[in-house]
Amino acid sequence: MDGSLITGTDKMLARKADGIGWMTFNNPERHNAVSMEMWQAAERILTDFAADDAVRVVVVHGAGGKAFVSGADISKFESERASEEAVNAYQAQTKKVYDLLADFPKPTIAMVQGHCIGGGAALAVCCDIRICGETANFGVPAAKLGLGYPLDGIRRLVDLVGPSFAKEIFFTAKRWTAEEARIMGLVNRVVPNEKLEDFVVDYARTIASNAPLTVGSVKVIVREALKDRGLADEALCDRLVKQCFASEDYIEGRRAFMEKRAPQFKGR
Repeated sequence: MDGSLITGTDKMLARKADGIGWMTFNNPERHNAVSMEMWQAAERILTDFAADDAVRVVVVHGAGGKAFVSGADISKFESERASEEAVNAYQAQTKKVYDLLADFPKPTIAMVQGHCIGGGAALAVCCDIRICGETANFGVPAAKLGLGYPLDGIRRLVDLVGPSFAKEIFFTAKRWTAEEARIMGLVNRVVPNEKLEDFVVDYARTIASNAPLTVGSVKVIVREALKDRGLADEALCDRLVKQCFASEDYIEGRRAFMEKRAPQFKGR
């Protein structure tokens, strides 16, 4: 699909193929720094992907190979963040995309090449899985800039790496290598740069070929499992499990196993 049909800007691209929705931050000359217009386009892309049953997994990445996303586009500050009202509007739109991605009903993968700094790291953390090239690097330089960081963003990082590593990332404001990020739990896989896209495509196709109800239920149940005991919505979890067992896909999965063939899941 031509991204312009969804986004209205050439700085954000969207396409769909083989059950995968691709969202590309396309501002490589500025290391994929993000303007207000791009955040608004990202919201439209994700909303479209969520509503399309043919899209079973979403990959988020940056164009150009040198950066994933590098946060706000400073060149746009005069036009987009010159007043308190404009700053609040920008931050509200950014939060809307972060929340939309974090709560997305389908699996999401951040494919990271090069720099993944500040707002880019926050965006990657909102995805379910992070797969990066071997020369990728990560950092949250808030402490070098005197910035405050919101609870939701810190909570997502703590959920991934734990409180000790989260503090280390913020306290030092250091750049971390791909391997250091993997050790922390910030990324799932580190892949040679030249093999990254093929690896992610294969991963995404594998996920897309599995039963959508099962995959979706696990995403929700993992979220509930992270809550303190007594706060998880156990009734919701039970309902999602029963929905899987009552589905046509469960019948198809059993038959495909017995017939030694690949299952054809329909998400119902």
